[in-house]
Amino acid sequence: MRYYRLVDIGGDTRLVVEAEAGVLADLTSVEEDVVDLDDIVRAASLSGLSIDEITRGLLGSGPFDTYELAQIVEDSRAETGDLWLDRPLDPPEVWAAGVTYKTSEMERRRESETPDIYSKVYAADRPELFFKATPERCVGPFESIGVRGDSEWSVPEPELAFVVYKGEIVGYTVGNDVSSRSIEGENPLYLPQAKIFDKCCAIGPCLVTPESLGDPHALSIRCSIHRDGEEVFSGETSTSQMARRCEDISDWLHRHNPVPDMTAVLTGTSIVPPPDFTLLVGDLVSIEIDGIGVLENDVVAV
Repeated sequence: MRYYRLVDIGGDTRLVVEAEAGVLADLTSVEEDVVDLDDIVRAASLSGLSIDEITRGLLGSGPFDTYELAQIVEDSRAETGDLWLDRPLDPPEVWAAGVTYKTSEMERRRESETPDIYSKVYAADRPELFFKATPERCVGPFESIGVRGDSEWSVPEPELAFVVYKGEIVGYTVGNDVSSRSIEGENPLYLPQAKIFDKCCAIGPCLVTPESLGDPHALSIRCSIHRDGEEVFSGETSTSQMARRCEDISDWLHRHNPVPDMTAVLTGTSIVPPPDFTLLVGDLVSIEIDGIGVLENDVVAV
């Protein structure tokens, strides 16, 4: 199942699920205390049932409100209507893995004045893992992502993301690891400044449970960037090209490191715009992953 969070004009949230294609069932209308994903995830953990089993039980316990997903998406994009898409969860932390695709390894060697370190980490047992964002720096669907005012070369990084609870992967979403390639390329020690800043990360539009998604390493990822209504970049890849598995990344992240429940983890990118491309204010970035959906954000300067 695909889980979305909606927000109304007063800031109240509702948890909904796409129980059938294109139709959102409102879980909050069944049980008013269920307003966030972690409410369902916690119940599943305590009961020993799956997240989807808990949801099916809720839907079977009484009548519920429904909404058309297409209408919610349109209202969210146009900022009209009564309910908008919110990010599917509020991750207490966002982490990211780097150099998990060969293309990423090659591109980061090309941008860097110290290229050998990327070749070494690509082939190493230990992955590159870095802190990416706090909740305040993370945005959802149709919200603005940021590019640094002191960066000459900024790019989106489309990535599959997973969410962990008590050390286990409980779902997947789409992530955008917005990055300054010029700052990181100048010196790898500048990585935190290249990666962590206001509006540096986007996730959404929903969370999909592992049983609904299937193999996370067999998904197509597409990215397009539009400027003044015209496409200026597009690319496509597959998670089958990842050199590491999600479970392996999660295992390394949890080693000797307490990871808060509902932390989101970005798994790396291989869709990299060419060296002469940089994001500009007003650009529109769309990232689509099979089985999950489309994450769309405009660009602002921060």
